[in-house]
Amino acid sequence: MSLYDYLIIIGYLLGTIGIGIYLWQQSANLKDYFLAGRKLPFYLSGISMVATTFAADTPLAVTGIVAKDGIAGNWLWWSLAFSGLLTTFFFADLWRRSEVMTDAEFCLLRYGERHGRLLQKLRAFYQGIIVNTLIMAWVTTGMHKVLSIAFGLEKPIYLFFLYVITVFYILFSGLRAVVLLDFVQFWVAMAGSILLAYMAVEACGGLNLLREKLLEANLSSKLVFFPGPQDELFLVVLFYLGVPWWASSYPGAEPGGGSYVAQRLFSSKDEKHALWAALLFNYSHYVLRAWPWILTALAGLILLPPLKDGEEIYPLLMKKLMPPGLLGVMALVFISAFMSTISTHLNLGSSYLVNDLILPLWAPRSQHHQLILGALSTIILATIAFLLSLYFSTVREVWEFVLLLGAGSGPVFILRWFWWRIHAYCEIVAMLCSFLVGLSLKLWGGVNFMSSMLINVTLTTLCWFIITLVVRPCDCLSVEHFFKKVQPGGLWGPFEQYRKIPYQARKRFLAYLLSLAGLLGLQVFLHWLFVK
Repeated sequence: MSLYDYLIIIGYLLGTIGIGIYLWQQSANLKDYFLAGRKLPFYLSGISMVATTFAADTPLAVTGIVAKDGIAGNWLWWSLAFSGLLTTFFFADLWRRSEVMTDAEFCLLRYGERHGRLLQKLRAFYQGIIVNTLIMAWVTTGMHKVLSIAFGLEKPIYLFFLYVITVFYILFSGLRAVVLLDFVQFWVAMAGSILLAYMAVEACGGLNLLREKLLEANLSSKLVFFPGPQDELFLVVLFYLGVPWWASSYPGAEPGGGSYVAQRLFSSKDEKHALWAALLFNYSHYVLRAWPWILTALAGLILLPPLKDGEEIYPLLMKKLMPPGLLGVMALVFISAFMSTISTHLNLGSSYLVNDLILPLWAPRSQHHQLILGALSTIILATIAFLLSLYFSTVREVWEFVLLLGAGSGPVFILRWFWWRIHAYCEIVAMLCSFLVGLSLKLWGGVNFMSSMLINVTLTTLCWFIITLVVRPCDCLSVEHFFKKVQPGGLWGPFEQYRKIPYQARKRFLAYLLSLAGLLGLQVFLHWLFVK
């Protein structure tokens, strides 16, 4: 990189630090620190969610998917839009109405002190430490690939430096700094992605010549949007559409919502802002972001020799096509994407540790001391994630691993909103069973991903359903309190007498179908525009 590139990067990082300093004293308590005072408008909440999913690993993973399985391979994650929109219209307003701080604390509201406390701690440990650090580790793996291939910065010290800056600006400013910087970082990252896609397509002679060259190279299968019955991917795509989105708990696309999506819904101004934030997130996440990466991947199949690791296409094209100055801009794209994701998961993980694990055991009276606990938790999680990242090599394998670990628990996260008989031990059994079976199948290594998912879904569903029938429901007073506060829909038999707000199930279902049709229609249109 040239001196101009370095000046661009240094200027951006100094600006980031400046925003963190400006917001330093604006967190008066934990609600401010972890939920931005519940005052976020929908456009900040929604874009922040998109920025979180737009990590340094995501362009690489999508590029690797297209290189291996073509455009149709993206149904691995496009299929999760079904659960994302389910959260939007059936659960977003209910999450906001619950007024809890984390989705682990929601377990306490839903099941009561007697049954929910253990589940709250288990979920906080699983989400806050295991899942969050896994996510940050694979994001760091993607960033390391970019830095080493595109910029020749192979030493981990550069990643450590980015971690230090990220931790600094969220350490005492909390979610407010995360969200404001997410908003800026998302548009920087999108602009860079579009720029690289344009340059890659132009290097191939434009869209028409790119299509022709792919056909000449016998790569027409890479252009297929939805495979036909004769294609190898047909059964795989049907599996993605039929199973993972409802059966597996995956961060950001959990059936019923959860993790950082739930955190942004808790932080929204009101229930309407929560709904619109979720809708903005899903359309931006599944439609807006993907196509610049897909076009870059298709161009890379022509411009670069065959690669063993398709994820390397993206950084190699950056190095090949970007002149001095613009290379610095592309570095900002990945720095922005990296910092937005790491900052969210550090703040989210810290909220689990402080609110759900530490404070129930030891609660300092001083708000200042509670904020210090949040800062220390952030530093601890950042250290664990950085060290764990040294052991990963590819991004897609970790995506599939996390999906596998949550397989079978998804239906419980949906039914707990609709059926009063679902109790805390259903969730505990679902979480433990899916984790242990998934881990065993992964360590065994003799079963492919699709078969492993089906085995785990079957065994886990069988286990939690038996527990549902055998174990008595939770304390009725706790369920009654939850129903009065949240007003969910579904089968609430003895508690229906306390309903004050109509659930309007038909209206929600119609809105869900229309929004899903609109999202899929936009995907088809963009495929026709760019590929056909």
